[in-house]
Amino acid sequence: MFKVHAIHAGNRHLYEEALDQHHRIRHDIYVGERKWMDLERPDGREIDQFDTDKAVYLLGIEPGKGVVGGSRLVPTLEPHLMSDVFPSLANVRDLPRASGIFEWTRIFVIPARREGGRLCKAAGIIYCGILEFCLSQDIRQISVVCEAYWIPRLIGLGWNPALLGEPIVKDGMTIVGITCDMTEEALDKTRAIYEIAGSVMAPEIVPFIRFPEADHAAYIA
Repeated sequence: MFKVHAIHAGNRHLYEEALDQHHRIRHDIYVGERKWMDLERPDGREIDQFDTDKAVYLLGIEPGKGVVGGSRLVPTLEPHLMSDVFPSLANVRDLPRASGIFEWTRIFVIPARREGGRLCKAAGIIYCGILEFCLSQDIRQISVVCEAYWIPRLIGLGWNPALLGEPIVKDGMTIVGITCDMTEEALDKTRAIYEIAGSVMAPEIVPFIRFPEADHAAYIA
């Protein structure tokens, strides 16, 4: 199949073509397919205010074919979707912000890799990539703004989703804010469900460095 590449500020120069392809795919999916017209751009690239040098992209790249799936993680100590756009989704529990918590957004699989009527192996590889990366970086939780139908799916994967507040309805969708636990047990269960053996991650030439919470002020200076 393909491996998941962790792309960040330290190695972004090695992945310029893949990153551009991923932004175009995001536009095709979120604007073209899902009709989220607020995201439409004339250049055909879906880029928002959280696509900064602090974001980490986990892209599935198949040799000879390019990007086939991916996702994005943003440190919650930085501006992110829940803090800046949907803070009301955390109106019961506190908004989760810590060095060991990242926000997960923009997951996708290209149409050619989807498997209608059964579990999508490509999606499973991306899920495992998220878990593997978080575990390798001691990221203990992810926060998510998502549609409510994701909750039973994530329960089934062993990610232990927990609501942060009351749902809202936007553009006909029921939107929730949740946290998910990044654990070895969740990784084992996700691998078993998608019949994935071993690591899905590509070797890193330039390792990602996550700054500890105490150093956050120096990090953003």
